[in-house]
Amino acid sequence: MRSIATGETVDQGIDNASSDLVFAADSDALFYVRNEPTTLRCHQVRLHRLGTNPNSDLLIYEESDTTFSVSIGLSKSRKFALVNISEERTSEFRYLPIEQPTAELKVIEPRRRGVIYEVDHVGDQFFIHTNLDAPDFRLMSAPQATPAALHWREIVPEQPGRYLSHFEAFETFVAVDVEDESGTMIRVFTLPELREIPVPRPAAIGVASSSSVDSEANLDPTATVLRLHFSNPLEPQCVYDFDVTTAALTLRKQDPAIRWVDRSHYVLDQLSAIAPDGERVPITIVYRRGMRHPRGNPTLIVGYGAYGFSLRASFSYSPFPLIDRGFVYAIAHVRGGHEKGERWYAEGRMLNKRNTFTDFIAVTETLIAKGYSHPRAIFAQGGSAGGLLMGALANLRPDLYTGIVAEVPFVDIVTTMSDAGAPLTTLEYNEWGNPAVKREYDYMLTYSPYDNVARKDYPAMFVTAGFYDSQVSYAEPAKWVAKLRATKTDTHDLMLKTEMTAGHDGRSGRLGSIEQSAEIMGWLIAHARDGRLPDMASAISRP
Repeated sequence: MRSIATGETVDQGIDNASSDLVFAADSDALFYVRNEPTTLRCHQVRLHRLGTNPNSDLLIYEESDTTFSVSIGLSKSRKFALVNISEERTSEFRYLPIEQPTAELKVIEPRRRGVIYEVDHVGDQFFIHTNLDAPDFRLMSAPQATPAALHWREIVPEQPGRYLSHFEAFETFVAVDVEDESGTMIRVFTLPELREIPVPRPAAIGVASSSSVDSEANLDPTATVLRLHFSNPLEPQCVYDFDVTTAALTLRKQDPAIRWVDRSHYVLDQLSAIAPDGERVPITIVYRRGMRHPRGNPTLIVGYGAYGFSLRASFSYSPFPLIDRGFVYAIAHVRGGHEKGERWYAEGRMLNKRNTFTDFIAVTETLIAKGYSHPRAIFAQGGSAGGLLMGALANLRPDLYTGIVAEVPFVDIVTTMSDAGAPLTTLEYNEWGNPAVKREYDYMLTYSPYDNVARKDYPAMFVTAGFYDSQVSYAEPAKWVAKLRATKTDTHDLMLKTEMTAGHDGRSGRLGSIEQSAEIMGWLIAHARDGRLPDMASAISRP
């Protein structure tokens, strides 16, 4: 750590610390979170005085339950350090004033199994985003002096089927991000009147977000302007300011990609598939206008479906080399995300996990039936938990796909979730299950990609791993590929590429992700033009 005034190094640093930190009001001390060395679980909050030995740092809080982790942040009022103690389905917040860094760490509301809440502070009140009596979440407020749930007052009510994912609180208004199957919209309410001010949406399909993509956005509690971002698959990210006093939306910045993305050349649409249990699964598709082939086009379908993370219909550079060569690009909004509310997530986790896989298969079959996809040129792509989805598809319906791209795939789920000493394992029992519980172990075993490899034909596969990946060990894709090679009966490509300097998010550096994406896109194009599809020559062409 260096002094801004002098440039002098005043502190040599702290080992086994996360990136979370909050300075005390005097800037001579800071709160930080310490990780367990092996599991990397964040379990302690400590107070460090600059220039002192970290071994003597004051312990502020320690979480002994290995299914919970700890994080810390600064309230928007810049008055409180907020400590979040959470696992997948339960959370608890504690707070202390940064002007009194050794004061008592007080609890907002004691943890209750299944109750999730997040907290910020503005003015003289706390704002609470919670699922208490509201599965799709609502926004509450409470006096600073009495912040327990008994005193929570509803500001923005729950909308069943629409997930309230994020909030920003200010002195004179609040803004919330609300997800549905068409994307994400922003709602703004004045304080204290709670009068809604409609926020214009730049397009019917897309993602609007008030969360801080850049660190300087929406930090001033006295602001009357909300900084927001919007994009969709044909709209590179745009930055807007929404003036709450005039209801004017002003464009401030556009991604440079706007110069080469001519939206008139493409079609963006939404349709749906019907899953085996009758559920309607949303699909977002993009294709080049005038390049639809009568027998269907090569198609890349991407999916994720885990942790409640929605696979949003936002802009990405990587599909355009495919789209401009005649591919249909499809996003499968399968269960496990929040595209249709908390129910959508609940039906894609734990003992409902197989819904994620059958949803994706239904999406694939629908795209074929509606003439968008050629049945002999369909590719699937997913990473991490989405890589688990890819591995399950390969076992369940290998006949349906020409190729599968599985990036850092979580494919040996039973072994990993049985190792309590591995990073993330104990934190994710409520996502995948605990193998120590027989019913959960038996269910995981029915779909675990590694455990269900069988002697049969598989599609061509491009599998990646990161040598320094702490979330999905490189050993998982490596042993999966080894088992596939020893077992499968086909002669299709089975490529494993291990990035020897990469972690979970792939290559670093200015061009790292671009190079990695180009390799995958090149592999997809090559396999769509491998000679088995002579009638597709006109569709798979150079742009």
